[in-house]
Amino acid sequence: MENNRNYFVAIALSVLILVAWQFLYVNPKLDKDRAALEAQQATQTQQTTTAADGTATTTTATNGTLPGGAATGTTTETRDAAIAKSARVEIDTPSLAGSINLTGARFDDLKLKEFHETVDKTSPIITLLSPAETEHGYFAEVGYVGSDATGTVPGPQTVWTQDGTGKLTQTTPVKLTFTNDKGVVFTRTISVDEHYMFTIDDSIENRTQAAIALSPYGRTTRFFKPSTPSVYVLHEGFIGVLGDLGLHEVKYKTTEEDTTVAPGKATGGWLGITDKYWATALVPPQATPYDTRFSYFTDGRPRYQADYRQDDITIAPGQKTDVKNLLFGGAKEVPVIDQYKTSLSIPHFDLMIDWGWFWFFTKPMFQLMDFFFRYFGNFGIAILITTIVVKGLFFPLASKQYASMANMKKMQPKMEELKAKHGDDRMALQQATMQLYKEEKINPLAGCWPILLQIPVFFALYKVIYVTIEMRHAPFFGWIHDLSAPDPTSLFNLFGLLPYDVPHFLMIGVWPLIMGVTMFLQMRMNPTPPDPTQAMIFTWMPLIFTFMLATFPAGLVIYWAWNNTLSIIQQGIIMKRHGVKIELFDNLKGLFGKKTKPSS
Repeated sequence: MENNRNYFVAIALSVLILVAWQFLYVNPKLDKDRAALEAQQATQTQQTTTAADGTATTTTATNGTLPGGAATGTTTETRDAAIAKSARVEIDTPSLAGSINLTGARFDDLKLKEFHETVDKTSPIITLLSPAETEHGYFAEVGYVGSDATGTVPGPQTVWTQDGTGKLTQTTPVKLTFTNDKGVVFTRTISVDEHYMFTIDDSIENRTQAAIALSPYGRTTRFFKPSTPSVYVLHEGFIGVLGDLGLHEVKYKTTEEDTTVAPGKATGGWLGITDKYWATALVPPQATPYDTRFSYFTDGRPRYQADYRQDDITIAPGQKTDVKNLLFGGAKEVPVIDQYKTSLSIPHFDLMIDWGWFWFFTKPMFQLMDFFFRYFGNFGIAILITTIVVKGLFFPLASKQYASMANMKKMQPKMEELKAKHGDDRMALQQATMQLYKEEKINPLAGCWPILLQIPVFFALYKVIYVTIEMRHAPFFGWIHDLSAPDPTSLFNLFGLLPYDVPHFLMIGVWPLIMGVTMFLQMRMNPTPPDPTQAMIFTWMPLIFTFMLATFPAGLVIYWAWNNTLSIIQQGIIMKRHGVKIELFDNLKGLFGKKTKPSS
């Protein structure tokens, strides 16, 4: 009974911690961010008003505006038709396929060769970027904002010329050129590595007779939101690490309500748009300050845009300057993202993967699982072995928990004597009970702390399975072809033997049932609580958890079932070592055995 009471206390404390976190940290942070946004918008309004009055301003020499999206109407085209409209440079690497639109030098055709839409390897590969004219338009672009002195500068409508022929591969960069009406020559070299990082090197030569100033910009624009609803444990939307401003995660809904979120000026960092498994990210020159913006535009087709605009670059007559930008477009593979963070010195690029509040625990757990995966070749086995390692780390605490439970059971006769002695005098009973605990050196809360400490373990594992692309379509054995998806079988059609589909809420698969059985057995290791309410919870909790976890990723359910099994074995060994009776078999007999009627 004491163990179950501690279990409920642990759950209550966990809920209390989450609520306190929400009210004491999350809500104040949101208020602070909102206040900063209002102050930023007020400053921008003041600057605009001052410029209109003709007085001194802090604006740059460039007088153009950063593009806010594609000039498209409300209708869409097929992807093939949109791609065929313009001249392009083909992209072909081990990881990527697609093309660069020579109009705007725009990245708007990108597919990921190593990832398919479904578990079936013959299904289409993932399409990440598509032309703006399509239903799922999504593109990235780097250009410039100029002035009358600079003439036309590269932007959305600029038609670049490829120097030579050939496609973009990891070993063959492509060179594009554009000369404007003033004689300013722009030469762009685009290269790509074997994964997902493009390097955009621009050389700008001023062949005019006067100094010019222009402002580089980059943007990634999207005409749709993810089809699957967002969940609390995962951020999808705008993201960026903006120099000293730190990590910014802005939801689509926020920009829909506020139109624009402008964090302010930063130096160094990156920004973009992230999905559960994929992302696009712009990495501006790290030494030059830039302004950032996360926006929602409603003119024409609604669209979302993450962009930056650098401070002005001044080029003297007859001189050249170089500008280097990076563009990430691909899958959020952990080792690849970590490699970019280190090799390219991109600040906190690993935060593109949403490791959560317990990142200091979540990421090492993934690395441990990934280590076992590389050795055994199966993430399901990696989960099982990781569970054993975690149980080993918590073994001293678990031993204390079960030893305390065993001692508590030994004290049951004495507890009954105290109840009989003090009757309804609760105060006296409590004092006598505490004195007994002190004499026998029993800590009644010892069983609570291991449960509390394992909550971050469970949450971290849930995050790993849910957010890492390595778990996507990762098979186990038998019918589990995707550890990141729920068990596809159902008890209510006899696991596929009956030829009909069942409602979603009745998808109670084999592994959720195994988990429910192991949870039931673990709880029956202890005596049934005498309190009727606790006894009812004691009886129904495994069934409730079976239905609840049926919608969770199969990998998490497998972990829970395996963890319960190890706990049953561990608890049985410790109880036997302390000479305490294991209640499991008596409880099962009492539950399923025939009850005889008392004799008259």
